[in-house]
Amino acid sequence: MKKFLSLMLLTAGVLLASSFAPEDPVSGYKPGDIVRDFSLKNVDGKMMSLAGLKDNKGLILVFTCNHCPYSVAYEDRIIRLHEQYAPQGYPVVAVNPNDAVAYPADSYENMQERAADKKFPFAYLHDETQAIAKAYGATRTPHVYLLTREKDQYRVAYIGAIDDNSNEPELVKVKYLEAALSEVMGGLAVSVPQTKAIGCSIKWKK
Repeated sequence: MKKFLSLMLLTAGVLLASSFAPEDPVSGYKPGDIVRDFSLKNVDGKMMSLAGLKDNKGLILVFTCNHCPYSVAYEDRIIRLHEQYAPQGYPVVAVNPNDAVAYPADSYENMQERAADKKFPFAYLHDETQAIAKAYGATRTPHVYLLTREKDQYRVAYIGAIDDNSNEPELVKVKYLEAALSEVMGGLAVSVPQTKAIGCSIKWKK
């Protein structure tokens, strides 16, 4: 009986300790890191890479998708970001990393349809293998990475949320991404280089 009680207490202790153990850190890029290039198919059928971008100072890379209500809520804001910042050298490039087998709404064909319906003015790329989302460490849709260009390389300046209110754009108090863009374009270090991305979890392949 004593051995049984000791075993139960030991098991409970292990479970309690594990419940307070820190989670494994998300792998992927951090602010300040140089990112790898990629080649992904755009909704226009053409392949797109970072190396293929010309005359830009950086870009706003957004991991997003068709079906997530958070992503849908941000679509108009993402369009406005591109319209405002692309002429200043920071275009939006959207990437859909979701498993289209489990979530058919995120298939390449449905991406094309969504881009046409919403008249996306930016590239909308299909990360079919999910390799790019994993390399970046993206976990949510939407999940934003502000990249700055240094000759032929791109460095991470900011990671996280677009702003502090996903559901009610009229009640946004802090525009994290735009604040980072303002500092970058002013030649300053980004004062808040990372925030928590709020959205749907990326649907990984099994």
